[in-house]
Amino acid sequence: MPSFDIVSELEIFEVNHAVQNTQKEIATRFDFRGQDVSIELNEKNKEIKISTESDFQCEQVYSMLESHFFKRKVDIQALDPQKMTASGKNVIQVIKLKDGLDSDTAKKINKAIKESGIKAQSSIQGDKIRVTDKKRDTLQQVMAFLKEQQFGLPLQFNNFKD
Repeated sequence: MPSFDIVSELEIFEVNHAVQNTQKEIATRFDFRGQDVSIELNEKNKEIKISTESDFQCEQVYSMLESHFFKRKVDIQALDPQKMTASGKNVIQVIKLKDGLDSDTAKKINKAIKESGIKAQSSIQGDKIRVTDKKRDTLQQVMAFLKEQQFGLPLQFNNFKD
């Protein structure tokens, strides 16, 4: 019976490249010259830390990061910016990276599939959702339906089996 998995995986090496490109752009931009501006990726905790001297600069660095994510074809829905905090003379913003389907989002996706009227079976299996049906066309309808929806996470479809 044909099936596929719905996952939300983040390619950490692409995120790393986007952060490195942002660091290079910071080094060459005139308005950041002589300023204490940094951006760091913590792969273990899956977060990006921006440290600047003002909140305006922090917003500028975040905007540059988003543009580099877009250029690297990494979905910016994977970014979860936290509130900016002042630490001494610096402003720090932590951006959490959304990686994997949490149970709440998986339930929302599962519910959306069932309420769509498409006759496919879906079940939550840990950090992925398995969708099965007798017809391949039905599975493609589910994929098209989910691409139209917004769940706040980048979704990928993999492990397609006939």
